[in-house]
Amino acid sequence: MSDNQRIDDLRRRVQKDPASIAFAQLAEELRRDGQYEESVETCRAGLARHPGYLSARVTLGRALIELNQLEDAQGELEHVLKNAPENLAALRGLGEIHHRRGELVEALAQFRAALALARNDPDLEETVAQLAREVEPPKPPEPSDDLSFDQMQSELLKLAPPPLTPPPAATTAPAPSPPSPTPIEAVAEPEVAPAMHEPVPSEAELEHAARTVAALEQWLDAIHVARADRRA
Repeated sequence: MSDNQRIDDLRRRVQKDPASIAFAQLAEELRRDGQYEESVETCRAGLARHPGYLSARVTLGRALIELNQLEDAQGELEHVLKNAPENLAALRGLGEIHHRRGELVEALAQFRAALALARNDPDLEETVAQLAREVEPPKPPEPSDDLSFDQMQSELLKLAPPPLTPPPAATTAPAPSPPSPTPIEAVAEPEVAPAMHEPVPSEAELEHAARTVAALEQWLDAIHVARADRRA
């Protein structure tokens, strides 16, 4: 039986008995055939007698989407989901509405809910993957807790700030040589070795060291977070 013949038969049944629930099948066949306006009219006439017929409301919502009457379509599909939260067609329809409006975050949520019910649906998988690429930033690579010492050093060098270039040493005139001590001074005051003093780091060097330590702590924190995520 051709599509047109099936539609004609269903149309005659509904005309013969306006209270027949065959209106829902007729409306769905009309929607699939692209006759959206007649599908909407058929749904509304039948729902006036059978308001609890949820599949007819899904058909109505999907036909309204094709007519770009998105607000009315959303109302019908949300009504369905209040009574049947796992209605796959209603979830996909709401996702399509949000997508047409440019509400990508909301669309992604609806399509993910639909994919949870139909895990092997390739169209849904592709839609979710594409929306996720547009909405969500790429995740950074997870740090490994099995790094060798060389790999750890390499990662630390990537995070550490560049070393500071010390300022050029000032050119000074050589200090005058002290006068030679007299024989008496040499006997009375033996030579004392000059005291050795540790060089005091500059503020710039201390700041550089602090930044390097902070970079290392950041890297170690990332490792701990990755471990916690894997255990969760």
